[in-house]
Amino acid sequence: MANVLIAGATGAMGQKAVDLVNSMANMELTAVLAPHLSPTDREQYHLGKNVQVFNSLAEVDPSVADIWLDFTIPSAVYDNVKYALDNGMMPVVGTTGLTDEQEAELIELSKQKQLGGLIAPNFGMSAVLLMKFAKEAAKYFPDVEIIEMHHADKKDAPSGTALSTAKLIDQVREPHESNPEETESLAGVRGGDYHGIKIHSVRLPGYIAHEQVLFGGAGEALTIRQDSFDRQSFMSGVKVALEKVSELDHLVVGLEKIL
Repeated sequence: MANVLIAGATGAMGQKAVDLVNSMANMELTAVLAPHLSPTDREQYHLGKNVQVFNSLAEVDPSVADIWLDFTIPSAVYDNVKYALDNGMMPVVGTTGLTDEQEAELIELSKQKQLGGLIAPNFGMSAVLLMKFAKEAAKYFPDVEIIEMHHADKKDAPSGTALSTAKLIDQVREPHESNPEETESLAGVRGGDYHGIKIHSVRLPGYIAHEQVLFGGAGEALTIRQDSFDRQSFMSGVKVALEKVSELDHLVVGLEKIL
């Protein structure tokens, strides 16, 4: 039986995670970290009477859990994961917004602590497969752009999935510039740029999480797309991560690393 702390338990993903952990026979929800949660709100957020409620990172009892499951916000995730590793908890992280430098630092810390952990840009199987297929396609189609579409309340852009997709494509794509003479009459209209790969972020009500990778070639085009219509779709990946994180000896990035 593994004890789990969920950071961000009152959010949309956090609530799905609470229900998931409560349904697992080999996991027990022992604590939550939620800045504005009152202990009197337990029933509303599906929390048992024995679940400890912490309103700040400074309050968290280091001995309360084996696994730190994080669905918080970009500005908090680095401190949260560092605290978990420093205090012997294995982090499973669904929050995006970590920089490459922060990820590298946390991975090094996990190796020093000999603690497993997972940072997943996306827990959805369709998104994991999209990234895999896009990396394969990029070997043959160097002209590529990414469009990601998310709900209006998403705090960071681009999405972690889109950025991870670009990084995977960059590993196999030949250095390429399709139109070096292009100009923008409206600043930023061509989107963000990751090593020559354009990323476009859409934020609208009604969306959950969606991504398209568009490849263009001479006389042909290839589009790879995934759609997540319900946050429940992410829980199968979270379940796998919770069950397998103890098999790791350091922090890894990407759900595909444990599938």
